[in-house]
Amino acid sequence: MKKILLTVLTGTALLVSLNSHAQSKAERAQEMKDKLTERFNAADADHDGRLTRLEAEGKMPRVAKSFDAIDVQKRGYVTIEQIEKFAAQEMKKRKGRKSSADDE
Repeated sequence: MKKILLTVLTGTALLVSLNSHAQSKAERAQEMKDKLTERFNAADADHDGRLTRLEAEGKMPRVAKSFDAIDVQKRGYVTIEQIEKFAAQEMKKRKGRKSSADDE
């Protein structure tokens, strides 16, 4: 009986831990998105929902550095959605490189 109870308690603790980790990951992702939105809005001088290269250079230098790669349609501006998509692609690439290095 004690062994069963210990197994149940251990399993419960593990589930709580995994759930907490997943929640923390989701919370961190939301915090990152909120910070990006805040920085985007601060850089968007004319508040049109678009960043020109000049606006990006002032407050979002990493976006300015990657501007051409983000502005795939070559419109001369980027939106927050484009920046988020680009950032997600870059993170995916980094994770892929990290996994490849781990395999070696």
